[in-house]
Amino acid sequence: MSKKSLAETKRCYHVQGGTTLKGRIQTEGAKNAVLPLLAASLLTDEPLELSNVPQVEDVHTMVSMLTELGKKVSISEDVYRIEENGDLQPNAPYELVRRMRASFNVLGPLIARLGQAQVPLPGGCVLGPRPVDFHVKGLQALGADIKLQEGVFHATSTQLKGAELYLDFPSVGATHQLLTTAALIPEKTVIYNPAQEPEVYELIYLLKKMGAQISTAPDRIEIIGQQKLSGTNYRVIPDRINAGTYLIAGAISGGEIVVECIPGHLEALLVKLREMGFTVEERDTEVRLATSVKAKGIHLETRTYPGFACDIHPQMMALMALAEGDSLIRETVLADRFGQVPELVRMGADIKAQENTAFIKGVDQLQGTEVYATDIRSGAALILAGLAAKGETRMVDSGHVPRGYVDLAGKLSKVGASIEVEMI
Repeated sequence: MSKKSLAETKRCYHVQGGTTLKGRIQTEGAKNAVLPLLAASLLTDEPLELSNVPQVEDVHTMVSMLTELGKKVSISEDVYRIEENGDLQPNAPYELVRRMRASFNVLGPLIARLGQAQVPLPGGCVLGPRPVDFHVKGLQALGADIKLQEGVFHATSTQLKGAELYLDFPSVGATHQLLTTAALIPEKTVIYNPAQEPEVYELIYLLKKMGAQISTAPDRIEIIGQQKLSGTNYRVIPDRINAGTYLIAGAISGGEIVVECIPGHLEALLVKLREMGFTVEERDTEVRLATSVKAKGIHLETRTYPGFACDIHPQMMALMALAEGDSLIRETVLADRFGQVPELVRMGADIKAQENTAFIKGVDQLQGTEVYATDIRSGAALILAGLAAKGETRMVDSGHVPRGYVDLAGKLSKVGASIEVEMI
């Protein structure tokens, strides 16, 4: 990989509004599931093979991280085979950690395998304060000695031990971190108040296939790790956030769309789409959405899973901007999830954001103009808004959207959208 990641290359998405989407979209593998699975490959010296891996920039960043740490990654289409390539290294390079928050999750596996690690503070989308306190506190309870020096966490441990851990907030990242670490401790660890997202259960299923003993309950996860974990193979689930984006694209365009996904992972979104007046049919491995009347305004509040996902609210805001009547979004998970608001207002939306709440009055028409993405999901939201706007929307993105979507423009174009991507 070059020093300048493809994700850091600017793109302009030229979206011609007024087209109606109709057709079928296959959802790619879940980025937020595969990243901790890739990190878990550090726990074993045997090969780990993952299939249905999405070709997104965050995955490329994690692969580069594993390579720097001493792994060899062979790629054949959507199948990634991770093997040991000499001795593991304990130093995670800042150049990679700064790009993506999930790369911080190599810390625990490195401590568990090597007894030491040096990992910088993480970067990623600017979405308000997201401290790693829960990660550090949990790892210290498991026996790691961790100090922060000049922006780098220096961790050592002579012998990790099982412990009872309680997360003050059900952090997905911290749950991943502590699960992978505990899986290589041959004692019992209990994580109370863990995250319940499907991506957490994906990691649990993988670790069990690798040899860890794990049981779950609504309020806790119990892990009995092993001194050595084995390699295995695993297929990654479809991305529920991206599936939701495709469904909302169909809704905002007034079309009819079938999205291949796991419907059970989208229940909160599907309920809200029905509440807005859309026809939503769930089948075994897909969801069909059809429009017949103008969408109605609704209220929603983001919550941790199984609540409404904060990563899908920017896309819903674009839809609400054109709904009949008033809508409201209250964000309770991330401190700064309203980066798309001023850009939607530039397109003619009537939105006022106060602290963690956005008040939306539906308008009859959005107007295409030049707008800018501030993160992955705001970029997707602005592309969706462009589908319904009058004229051309030029959405300038400094590399956010490719971090989370596999050819979003191409997927939407195949079902009727008019989108061209220009490298700038």
